Amino acid sequence: MADTPQQVQEPPQQAANAAPTQGGAPPAQGQQQAPGQPQAPKPETKKPKKSLGRRIREHPIRFVVLLIVLAAAAVGGFIFWNYLDSYESTDDAQIDGDIYAVTSRIAGTIKAVYVQDNQMVKAGQLLVELDPRDYENSLDQSKAALNESRSLVAVARPNVPITSQTTETTLSTSVTEIAEARAAVAGAERDHASAVADTRKAEADSVKAQSDLARYKQLIAKDEISQQQYDQAEAAAKSAAANVDAKRATAEAAERNIEEAQARLEQSQTKQVEAQRNRPQQIAIENATVRSREATADKQQTLVDQAALNLTYTKIVAPIDGVIGKKNAEPGQQVAPGQQLMADVPLTDIWVTANFKETQLKKMHPGQRATIHVDSYDKSYEGYVESVAGATGARFSLLPPENATGNYVKVVQRVPVRIRIKEGQDPNHELRPGMSVDPKVWLDSK
Repeated sequence: MADTPQQVQEPPQQAANAAPTQGGAPPAQGQQQAPGQPQAPKPETKKPKKSLGRRIREHPIRFVVLLIVLAAAAVGGFIFWNYLDSYESTDDAQIDGDIYAVTSRIAGTIKAVYVQDNQMVKAGQLLVELDPRDYENSLDQSKAALNESRSLVAVARPNVPITSQTTETTLSTSVTEIAEARAAVAGAERDHASAVADTRKAEADSVKAQSDLARYKQLIAKDEISQQQYDQAEAAAKSAAANVDAKRATAEAAERNIEEAQARLEQSQTKQVEAQRNRPQQIAIENATVRSREATADKQQTLVDQAALNLTYTKIVAPIDGVIGKKNAEPGQQVAPGQQLMADVPLTDIWVTANFKETQLKKMHPGQRATIHVDSYDKSYEGYVESVAGATGARFSLLPPENATGNYVKVVQRVPVRIRIKEGQDPNHELRPGMSVDPKVWLDSK
């Protein structure tokens, strides 16, 4: 280049003078270098440093390319940073789903098992059958007891109108008896009054006969009357006295008849009062008897229903469409109520449980779009955030941490987030609960 400084070659003599001697000191002036001695190196000259503007003027295209590269790198870095800030992801996630425990509701002996592990089943499909003979006998006994209870109800039911009619008749009879007793009392009183009157007449006759007898005694003593007349007077006096006794006895009997009639009247009245008081109680007792027997029949009906239910429980069916797993049932095995025989895992209602760090939840909320990458198939599925757990996973553990005692070390906690896979993403039901996944939640989506 024109602006580059030229190197001026020194004369051989000056170069020789400038070279150091073999001992390291420069040769003296005017002293020549010995033959065979190596020539001393020439001193380097530094090139002047070019300025940035000069370099740009010399290579403008390179500078433009460099600017473009730097701008592209800045734009790419900004885009990449925004991309990293647009989602939250975690590898602490797995597919979850409900697992239905297939249990026995009654005790019994397994008669047959119709499924195997990993077998697809439909809801209502027969899985296990228990020996039904004991429950068939129990059902027959319950039906017999029910029929007996119904028979007792049929016997007791007519007693209600019968008792009502009987008590009504008793009331009517007591009214009639009271009327008759009152009439008897009135008749007895009349008879008593008549007897009293007869007694008084007999007493008067007896007094007259006694007076006549006294006169006849005086006359017979004077022989003024015959003995026959005296005897007749004496007989009449005795007859009158006897008649008085008879009439008195009749009056006393009539008085007793009055008392007896009054007693019968009081008895009839008491009977009427008791009938009136006991009638609703007797009807209520009969109604209570009917209701009691009806309740017994209803109880027997519930026993029949329970026996019929127990008989249906001998056939254990699948609760939902799914895959059988963890089978623990064999023919001849004794089972108890509540004992788990197998598990039914549905494949249609599944979701992802992602355990995000608590520091990742700042911008996360339900409804945001999510992408789930499944490691097993190296495939991604679309979903959305359904809900965020109410507490961290540690709080739901068997032994939750207690930070109030001992030394405390702050640890970032993880919060379970449920991500629902959109419908139609898994038509072949390839996803299984427990599979590891890598979910991404896009924070800019709604």
